Amino acid sequence: MTVDDVVPVPLPEQLAARARDEPDRVALTFVDYAVDRSGTATSLTYGQLFSRVCAFSARIAARQERGSRLAIVAPQGLDYVVAFLGALRAGIVAVPLFSPDLPGHSGRLDAVFSDCEPAGVATTSAALPAVRTFLERQGRAVGVIVVDDEPALDEAGDAGAGGLAAWINQAPPVALRRDDLAYLQYTSGSTRSPAGVRISHGNIAVNAAQAEAAYFDGRAGLTVVSWLPLFHDMGLVLVVGGCVGGGYPAVFMSPDAFLAKPVRWLRLLSSSPGAVTSAPNFAFDFCANRISAEDAAGLWLGDVAAMNNGAEPVQAATLDRFVRRFGPRGLRPEVIRPSYGLAEATVYVCGSSGPAAARVLEVDQEWLGAGQVMPAPEGGGSDAPPGGPHTLVSCGRPVGQLVAVVDPAAARVLPDGMVGEIWVHGPNVAHGYWRNPELSRTTFGQRLARELGGPTAAGPAAAGRGAGERADGRPVGPWLRTGDLGFLDDGELFVTGRLKDMIVIGGRNHYPQDVEAAVEDGHEALGRHRTAAFSVPGDDGERVVVVAEISRHALDGGWDSATVEQAVRGAVSDRHGLAVHDVVLTRPGSVPRTTSGKIARRASRQRYLAGGFSRVGSAS
Repeated sequence: MTVDDVVPVPLPEQLAARARDEPDRVALTFVDYAVDRSGTATSLTYGQLFSRVCAFSARIAARQERGSRLAIVAPQGLDYVVAFLGALRAGIVAVPLFSPDLPGHSGRLDAVFSDCEPAGVATTSAALPAVRTFLERQGRAVGVIVVDDEPALDEAGDAGAGGLAAWINQAPPVALRRDDLAYLQYTSGSTRSPAGVRISHGNIAVNAAQAEAAYFDGRAGLTVVSWLPLFHDMGLVLVVGGCVGGGYPAVFMSPDAFLAKPVRWLRLLSSSPGAVTSAPNFAFDFCANRISAEDAAGLWLGDVAAMNNGAEPVQAATLDRFVRRFGPRGLRPEVIRPSYGLAEATVYVCGSSGPAAARVLEVDQEWLGAGQVMPAPEGGGSDAPPGGPHTLVSCGRPVGQLVAVVDPAAARVLPDGMVGEIWVHGPNVAHGYWRNPELSRTTFGQRLARELGGPTAAGPAAAGRGAGERADGRPVGPWLRTGDLGFLDDGELFVTGRLKDMIVIGGRNHYPQDVEAAVEDGHEALGRHRTAAFSVPGDDGERVVVVAEISRHALDGGWDSATVEQAVRGAVSDRHGLAVHDVVLTRPGSVPRTTSGKIARRASRQRYLAGGFSRVGSAS
């Protein structure tokens, strides 16, 4: 696929076509575990989904003007998808958010409301009390529309007996252009305050097709399976883009249902033909560690088509653990597809593809810290660098877009094997941030100091004469600065970390996720994916601080804080040659996280400097 292959038809038009051509084929199935722990499945066909979308579109169009914002503040479920697509069909800008009762994130919801100033709020009858309380507390007089409190359709929302035509006549679809704003995707805010990314109808249509080309391999009969929140970019594009744009039935559940019992995700993968799914790296570790042998015995994962691992750094050790754990249940290593993406590019940028397993490189850690990729030395010895080899996983190649690794200070493309900032160019790149022209210019409006070409860029346009050049000979642009670091090797992207999170000690770069991994490997009392590493200023330069949560099982047992601290310092010193200035041991749930589950290192640093962490002592 090239960047010109996809005709970006807006999702509401694609849904209308599917409802016309295949009205009785199942489109969406939501499995609810809130009442019945075995799960209650509710489905909508394409015809039923279109009927409900038309009905909601008619209701919201009577309340709001085209171009106004509709905040979707609702729990996971079919109603969420109806509200999102209904807003798009009416030409109203959707703002996918979460229910106000999501623990620890009410401040973020306040900030987003202040930024986007929605003209209305869409929610469900179950969440209505919490939404009203939130709006009253914030002092906002915003109209609320309850998605599931809709005028009667034909039985079960059926499209038959003239009901569908009646709704279309009430609110005929508005003309949607590819550059029209479809929705605001608020970033998770792991390194800054949330910002609304302006996603157009063309952006999501193209990106859904790009992801389909990368993960669905052009196969029919596949099924989307997800537990990711629909307010998160990866969850939204996977479920809505896959179902409406790709025509694949989607089976999904809530994040809470997965976290309470992770085997539910794998059971849906087992029961869904040709399952294609996505999840962050921690979910693979979570399954490997939390699913019992008894529960695993009932799984068969031999028919899974693709498991996209993205949204946070992919760890080779995690992939190994997951494959070892579930290989006996039919899981094939090559179905795990490490990937890279971000909201500013809608979501998908790169992904590894079959039939082989993702490439893994062992590189020298010291050279990597200096910005250059060198093979790890064989063997050890007294002169071996701390920690020995560093393992990196390929995130594959871009589809339908260009990726370059750039020295941001000079805006020059770096050769293969050199670490720099990842820049992206393509039709899936968003149109900037909502009401923030300066940040939009510096993030989305970058230009290279010279023409892009040769082996220093990845993507279909990076091959052949004049690759990546404009016809008038000017430098290629605009480019998206991702803020992420990585390098290219034989056209494949390897992501090494986040530019703003980098720990710089004595002129050497250290990736915080690697320090955090060393910490958690240092002692069994520490929780997995529950650590934040960062630097703070000191009299003699920057100092390393580690905030680590004690695991719940350790709190109930015996552990000694001095022993844990000593183990942490030793592990970081052995693996990275770093002295840890302070080790903060704290209770589970104390380390700040984003709404998408990532460690919020900047927020952790701010809390530490403000003395906001409560330390826990030994248990005996």
